[in-house]
Amino acid sequence: MLLSMPKKGVNYIMQGLNGQLSILSKSDISQIHQTSLDILKEIGIKMENEALLEMLEERGAIVDYTKQIVRIPKSMVEEAIEKAPSKVILYGREGKPDLHLEGKNVYTGTGGTAVNIFDLEQGERRASKARDVALTARLVDNLANIDFFVVPVYPDDREKLGADEARFLNALCYTGKHVMGGVYTARGIERVIDFAEEVAGSAAELRKRPIISMITSIISPLKMEKDYTKYMEYIISRGVPVVAPPAPIAGATSPLTLAGCLAQLNAEALFGIVLAQNIEAGAKVLYGIVPTTMDMRTSSFRFGSIESGLMNAAGAELAQYYNLPVYNTAGVTDSRTSDIQAGYEKMGGILLSGLVGANFIHDAAGLLDTGLTVAYEQYVIDNDILGMVKKIIAGIKVDEERLAFADIEETGPEGDFMTAATTLKFLRSEFYDQDIFVAERWEEWQKEGAKDGATRAKEIARDIIYNNKSKYIPESILDNYQGLDPVEVAEIE
Repeated sequence: MLLSMPKKGVNYIMQGLNGQLSILSKSDISQIHQTSLDILKEIGIKMENEALLEMLEERGAIVDYTKQIVRIPKSMVEEAIEKAPSKVILYGREGKPDLHLEGKNVYTGTGGTAVNIFDLEQGERRASKARDVALTARLVDNLANIDFFVVPVYPDDREKLGADEARFLNALCYTGKHVMGGVYTARGIERVIDFAEEVAGSAAELRKRPIISMITSIISPLKMEKDYTKYMEYIISRGVPVVAPPAPIAGATSPLTLAGCLAQLNAEALFGIVLAQNIEAGAKVLYGIVPTTMDMRTSSFRFGSIESGLMNAAGAELAQYYNLPVYNTAGVTDSRTSDIQAGYEKMGGILLSGLVGANFIHDAAGLLDTGLTVAYEQYVIDNDILGMVKKIIAGIKVDEERLAFADIEETGPEGDFMTAATTLKFLRSEFYDQDIFVAERWEEWQKEGAKDGATRAKEIARDIIYNNKSKYIPESILDNYQGLDPVEVAEIE
């Protein structure tokens, strides 16, 4: 099988319209692809599920049942890539965007499973609660540049049994944007899908227009744990889109070199495609990646390193090589608070993935502290960063009207263009205006309280949560789930 490759030029050079970027050359991609095939064929993946091992063996894989290792020949990989959809649509509700994941379409959203949150009122870092799922969902629902809601926090006030329901039900209640989340129990997955089918109108309607999707996991290096294999099998059987992203740490759970990490990462991601397509041909699955690095000075985990950004962008190019929709990671930071480090780490990572054309960029809003903490104000700040990145991706539109020769001719030397035809027509669309930027003079800024960006963002977050009363699930459906109802959003004084 001949795999199509996008036309690329010289490494690291911005090319063509809309500022598209290439990280990898054709030769780079070919070498990574071949090494990944060798990893799958010669080394294999450990998978703790005998029934699925037997299924893969029947389809041509080589299985060592004693070690629970499955080796995948090239032909099985190529067949799975052919069967996997090149386009997956994730749906929103009530006018919220549908996500057409294909080609170089770019969508950005939240992510993480943070166990902490900065309290909106106290400013103190505390354990996240189910109520925070509801509050962050309502906030994100009203931020225009955040396209989807990956449930960002784990509710400390729920046991593992019940966490899935608390996360998805709160999310579905308070945002109409597409909802994705990690999953933790078989019972929770079943109840969440039951609930989503009721919200969608029927099981058939959820299959047709999935308003939720789910995240399982491949554990680097080269392992898929038994629960996650069962979860993936069940999720696919219910027609819900799924992704199984590996998260190798370069220097710890993958080779230190970026090329070596990418080769292993790609093998793991392709195994997720192979498994999904052998469970059900045509299953809605994303090519998923979360590459990171280790700080070699301290052995600590680095989530916001620029090398992580480079690998995520390169991973998107690998997905484009296979013509598969990609779930990747950008917008993370190792900063503990909303400071300058958070700003440059987030912008660097998001811009790289955006310019390459990654489809589903998760973790792009709200996260701090190496993914362990979220902050309400950070969603507002990141919404502005995402707006800037989308403006860059869109590029500069050049046509006869925008070249404005007639206005230049009419105005002539030493004139001004404040009332020119093009000014009046494009004054609200040509520039991107951030929500929290400062434009007033120093004296005016001082008079207004000399507020920094984080303070203004916190005020915007409060205003959204307090003044928006949107709710997306009727009480008649919630009544069927007594004991699992989303927590009501409290008014903020």
